[in-house]
Formats: sequence, structure tokens, C-alpha cells
Amino acid sequence: MEPLQSSGCGCTKPAASQAFTKNNGHWGKVGILTLLSFGLWLVIYNHLEPFSSYLTYSLFAVKKGSQLGDAVQFFLYDTPKVMMLLTLIVFVIGILRSFFTQERTRQYLAGKRESAGNVMAAMLGIVTPFCSCSAVPLFLGFVQAGVPLGVTFSFLIAAPMVNEIALVLLYGLLGWKVAALYLVTGLLIAMVAGWVIGRLKLETWIEDWVQELRAGEALVFERKLTWPDRIDQGKEAVRDIVGKVWVYVVAGIAVGAFIHGYVPEAFMASIMGKDAWWSVPAAVVVGIPMYSNAAGIVPVVEALLGKGAALGTVLAFMMSVIALSLPEMIILRKVLKPKLIAVFVFVVGSGIVFTGYLFNIIV
Repeated sequence: MEPLQSSGCGCTKPAASQAFTKNNGHWGKVGILTLLSFGLWLVIYNHLEPFSSYLTYSLFAVKKGSQLGDAVQFFLYDTPKVMMLLTLIVFVIGILRSFFTQERTRQYLAGKRESAGNVMAAMLGIVTPFCSCSAVPLFLGFVQAGVPLGVTFSFLIAAPMVNEIALVLLYGLLGWKVAALYLVTGLLIAMVAGWVIGRLKLETWIEDWVQELRAGEALVFERKLTWPDRIDQGKEAVRDIVGKVWVYVVAGIAVGAFIHGYVPEAFMASIMGKDAWWSVPAAVVVGIPMYSNAAGIVPVVEALLGKGAALGTVLAFMMSVIALSLPEMIILRKVLKPKLIAVFVFVVGSGIVFTGYLFNIIV
């Protein structure tokens, strides 16, 4: 029977009702604070450009129209802009990601037909919280769950390349058309590359100790999350992800600012323009050994496009940096034999090169 508590007027009230009223009041305050915070975020975000111009040309007295002025204003505008976009979207996606745990993702993909599995794996890669550092445990978990090799690769390609940070920053800095192009082409590369690798039947090129894992092992128990838990995960995602990538963001914006202010348009167009037929494969080759993430590379992409680089070449460069980074290859070497890594790089790289040429032709 529900315990009763005195209401102070001689009558009694269920304790659960009091708790419900208290929680409603708490969530009302949280909702008001959230709306006020978002309103303040919008006000600050909309005044970043005039404020950066004031700092550059009035407070710092840098000559307007000079190379230094263009570079400084670019840096002072893009740094808070990117960090604000990054913080907001990481918080929101951190909450959404609480619905897509590693175990649940494996359950979704296990037992799916290969073609349908490639599509689902690529789509899940957009919203799941995985990067190159988690490639090995994910790969092992997928093997344990009986997920086909090609489906696994579709996920491993899409998760780092077509992630929410890349899409939001592309949208915020370059517009929805570029973000949509990147989304569609990235998903197609992940789907097709995974399907091709699956058709080649290369399971024997997985390391022997990995092949010994058996499907159907006991799944890890996951506790049910409440909404306060999910909001806490959103805050934790901001602390974790933004805390780790802010250095790459600032470095990427600094490189972008230098390109924006000092690199001549004619020079950039000559090496990354549509007329340079070799620029797309060269951009992919240059991008592979680089290590960065979407937050660090998007400001560089923005500056390159502003200086006359072709869209297809720049997107190919970005995709190779994120999806074919050397650190990820080194990590995957723990579970894949060199021949399979080579096939992975060739198939994905071919898809990126094709995409680069395609967009240079049609855009």
C-alpha cells in the first residue's frame, strides 16, 4: 500500500504524488533553462561575424582588405562558430546515441541479408558513436554476432566518414547542398564498398584468432536509461568529444585562415581545380597519411573551396582523410591481414576517386 504523508492541512497525500509533482517542477525549470540557453546561443551565433570584424579591424587595427586582415578575421569568426556548432550538435547527438549502443547495433545487423545489411549498416554509421579508435572492438563484436564481413565494412566506412559532426559543420560553413552531396556520396561509397568486399569472400584474410570467435555468445546486459540519464550522456559527450577534438578544430581553422589569407586563388585553382586531371587521385593519396577528423578538416575544406579548388577534389581529400586515415589502418591490422587491408583501401579509395571526378564534372 502506498505510504501517506501529511499535507500540512490535516489531510494526507500519497508520497508518489508528491514525488511526481516535484519531478514535474524540476523538469519545468530544466525546460525553461534549456530554452533560455538556446536563445542566448542563437543571439551570440548571429553576432559572430560583426564581432570578429570589430576585433580584427577596430580593436587590433589590422588593415582591412590585407592578407593578414583576411586571415585574422577568418580565424576569429570561424573558431567560435565551429565550436558553438560542435557543442550544440554533440550534445543533441549524445542524447540520440544513447538509443544506439554497440550491443543494439550488433543485434540490428546480425542475421540481415547482405544487400539489406549494407544499407542498414551505412545508415546506422551516421548516428552511432564510433570512430577509428573503436574499430577493433566493434569488428570483434560484429564477428561474434555473425554479421557478414561486407556488412561490417559498410559500417566501419560510414561511421567515421559520414558522421554528424561532418554533416553539421558542412551545413553550417558551406550550406545544405554541399552537406547533402557529402551525405549521399558517403553513404553510397560505404554501401557499395562493403557489398564489393562481401562479394569477394575474403573471410580467410581475417586474422586466425579472430576467426575462432563464435557467434551467439551471451550478450552484455544493458540497463534501461531514463531521460535524465540520456541528458547526462549528452553532457558527457560534449565533455569527451569536444574536449578531445578542440585542438584539431583550432589547428584546422588556423590552416584554413592561412589558406584564406595568403594562398593565391590562381595557384590553388591550378593544383586543385577541374582542369588538373590528376588532382583527385593526388588529393586522395595526400589525405591518407594525414590524421584528422571532420571537425579539424572541414574548415580547411571551406578555405580551399573559397580559393577556387574544385568541389569534387576537395570532397575526395576530405573523405580520404576521415575514412582512410593511416592510424585506422594500423589499428585494423590487429584483426585483418595485410591483403585484406590493401583490398579495403583500394575499394574505398576507388570509390572516393570516382566520386571526386563525378562532382568535378557535374558541379
